[in-house]
Amino acid sequence: MIETQSLSKQKAVGDPYLQLQIDSQTQILLPMVMTKEVLNIPSSRLTVMPNMPPFFLGLLNQRSRIFWAVDLGHFLNLSSLKLDCPHYSIAIIHSRKKALALAVEKVMGVTRFPQEKIESPFSTVEAGLIPYLQGCIPQERQLFLILDPEAILEAAILNI
Repeated sequence: MIETQSLSKQKAVGDPYLQLQIDSQTQILLPMVMTKEVLNIPSSRLTVMPNMPPFFLGLLNQRSRIFWAVDLGHFLNLSSLKLDCPHYSIAIIHSRKKALALAVEKVMGVTRFPQEKIESPFSTVEAGLIPYLQGCIPQERQLFLILDPEAILEAAILNI
């Protein structure tokens, strides 16, 4: 009974999002419903593949499944991860039969925002980002971009 009450209180606060830090100025929110797993891995766990676009970091073997690992900041034309990074923070997203490992500077944790706080990104962000966003949430000192995982997974440039 106590668990049910605490869950209903959380539900009233808003939908859960995984908060990802792309760089010191950019925060991305990833809907938890499409997040499969979060990892902090050594860079040696990725197998680099030749002749791939620069935002592809390589292949990740996790729980007997192979995932493409993508530098999310570079993919979105924001900022790239450091090349000599010893560890990667990874969020694995999935839908139906597709999955992808998104590498970011840091996974900040889970946060909640009510649906009514979400605004259209059209007048707020660069046009190149809009196809990959569900919206944005402006705060006093921060603009949170809400990623559309389906749009990322269906991006033509990722169909390899």
